[in-house]
Amino acid sequence: MTGVQMISACSIAGSDSGGGAGIQADLKTFTALEVFGLTVVTAVTAQNTREVRGTWMLPEEAVRVQIETVADEFAICAWKTGMLGSARVIRTVAEALPDGARLVLDPVMISTSGHRLLDEDAVADLVEVLIPRAGIVTPNIPEAEVLSGMQVASLDDMAEAGRRILDLGAGAVVVKGGHLKEEHVPGRGMTDVLVDRDGATEARGKRYRYSVHGSGCCFSAALAAFLARGMDTWEAFFAAREFIDVAIGRAVGGPGDLRIVNPGGGVIRRR
Repeated sequence: MTGVQMISACSIAGSDSGGGAGIQADLKTFTALEVFGLTVVTAVTAQNTREVRGTWMLPEEAVRVQIETVADEFAICAWKTGMLGSARVIRTVAEALPDGARLVLDPVMISTSGHRLLDEDAVADLVEVLIPRAGIVTPNIPEAEVLSGMQVASLDDMAEAGRRILDLGAGAVVVKGGHLKEEHVPGRGMTDVLVDRDGATEARGKRYRYSVHGSGCCFSAALAAFLARGMDTWEAFFAAREFIDVAIGRAVGGPGDLRIVNPGGGVIRRR
């Protein structure tokens, strides 16, 4: 390949017609971080910031062929999953991913507007076949509660939930703290907790007084982008936390009650 070296990452996720989350948010994040974005579409959704009006899953064979086709030509430095929807798609992704794929798994279960995006009976398959393939799993607190089987109401709980998910075979776990009530972290802003085999660490950001559509997708895509650029897990975690803090701070106002994450506003230049 001639010209500028291509650093690429691939998002395996659903399409958000409102442009604020899913594949669209991932591509905006990859572009902002100067990573060439590839996509594998798992579902088409009809949604805006207020609601999901419809979801149409793609056939498993369509998901498989997309993965195989991009993997055949591109040297993909990191993969990221978002909405997978069903047990069959989860198993298809696990089977089709290349050996040694560096994977960030965002276990998307419910949309910001409350619409279920993962079948309830698919959680066991996520745990059994895909989490063990993941370098980093990035649950929010409700997702961490499902995966860990415990209630999460404090930073200590976040770390314990992370350890339980780590025991499922993941390389590392980031439990995102946006759902944690402010009185449980007084003076500490919005805190995420990273747990891996070396222990646990926290990264803090500003707690904004508004809700943001697409922030989880943007954060996990930023993690994948920084991994693709050669950072290790801890470096990528702190860089992604810094990136998403700016992207949320510069969120754009949509026509509804939610703001929309702004990856283009979160560019951080790094050597």
